[in-house]
Amino acid sequence: MITDQHLMWIVFCLTVLILLALDLGVFHRKSQQIAVKEAMIWSIIWIAVAAIFNVLVYFWHGQETAVEFAAAYIVERTLSVDNLFVFLLIFSYFKVPAHYHYRVLFWGILAALVLRALFIISGIALIQTFHWVIYLFGAFLIFTGIKIALKKDDDIGDMSQNPVLGLCKRFIPTLERYDGDKFFSRMDGRTLATPLFLVLVVVETSDLIFALDSVPAVLAITIDPFVAYSSNIFAVLGLRALYFALAGCMLMFRYLNSGITIILIFVGAKMLISGFYEVPVSLALGVITLVLTASVVLSLLWPEDKSSTQSKPQIK
Repeated sequence: MITDQHLMWIVFCLTVLILLALDLGVFHRKSQQIAVKEAMIWSIIWIAVAAIFNVLVYFWHGQETAVEFAAAYIVERTLSVDNLFVFLLIFSYFKVPAHYHYRVLFWGILAALVLRALFIISGIALIQTFHWVIYLFGAFLIFTGIKIALKKDDDIGDMSQNPVLGLCKRFIPTLERYDGDKFFSRMDGRTLATPLFLVLVVVETSDLIFALDSVPAVLAITIDPFVAYSSNIFAVLGLRALYFALAGCMLMFRYLNSGITIILIFVGAKMLISGFYEVPVSLALGVITLVLTASVVLSLLWPEDKSSTQSKPQIK
């Protein structure tokens, strides 16, 4: 017998599969540079899909679960924005042609679907088995928030010293040039990885690192496996469109990192005090929304001096 919970999983999986098939198989079959207007439209579509799904969650499981979904989605969506600037720097470092960015992000996000599931399942299992782990997650989020506040905007480390990249170059024969949008290419009877594959590896590695922050933040909102995973995935799926929509104006939001810092510290503190006081999810949603809105509005009202950004990496 199919329960409401089973039905929710079926609808969620079908929705994701259909949209991914339309995205790659119909609208973006060929590698191309995505215009800002098209990216904005797709970004709105992904947000609308998440909102419609949240309405279904409301009718299936009530207001509290729907609020948890909304709060978890906004947290993940907000934290994902911090990934975008790193992706820009990665593409700039490897001099990836603009019309190949979408392909790398698409396959990177497909891998993220599996990795996020493993992270969320493991995190929930740890919390349910060893409740004190929730305090470790809370402390880790506060530490991460402080670290983000102190880091420099262009500090992502030396790519040449990336250990994963070093392992790939050591054990996987690699071409020195791009071969269209291929990740692997045949040459002289050998299969060689192209630089685009190395870019995919670095992008996926960075997403894995960011997941260490975002998954505990989502688990601070809910430990319902379905709500945690579905909200996380809807936010991640919309990341590609958001990347192209904001790539040209990323530096406008100078206070966004400050907003992310406050959100991480807030949800971390929520976890730390959960043994004494359970912060209502509706209150958490209100605080997160307020901080995010304030960081965007302040960035627009007091934009960064253009002269101060001249030394930052220029994305071509």
